[in-house]
Order: sequence, then C-alpha cells, then structure tokens
Amino acid sequence: MLNWRRDPGYEQRVIRHEQRMRQLRSETEQLRQENRRLAELESRMDALLRNADSCSQTPPATDSN
Repeated sequence: MLNWRRDPGYEQRVIRHEQRMRQLRSETEQLRQENRRLAELESRMDALLRNADSCSQTPPATDSN
C-alpha cells in the first residue's frame, strides 16, 4: 500500500482557485464591456472628425505676384 496522506489544505486551495476563476471571469467581462464602450466612443470621435474636416474649407492658395 502506498503511503498516502490526506492533504489538509487541498480543499481550501480548490475553493480559493474557484473563487479566483470566478473573479477573473467577472473582470474579463467588465473589460469586454469597457472595450465595447471605448470602441463606440472612438467611432463617434472619428465620425465627428470626418464631419469637421469635410465642413472646414481651406482658402485657396493665392500667388502674391
């Protein structure tokens, strides 16, 4: 028979691991939501800049001759 002993901290490590995995999944989802929000804001900013560029008129270059 093998010299097997119960690991007294095993269950606690398993519980801590499961809690950490839940925390990481939650943080991952929060980061995904934040990334979606930032992508939307970036898209809006790009649209505003394109609109501003198309509305701005640069005066034609004139020769001072």
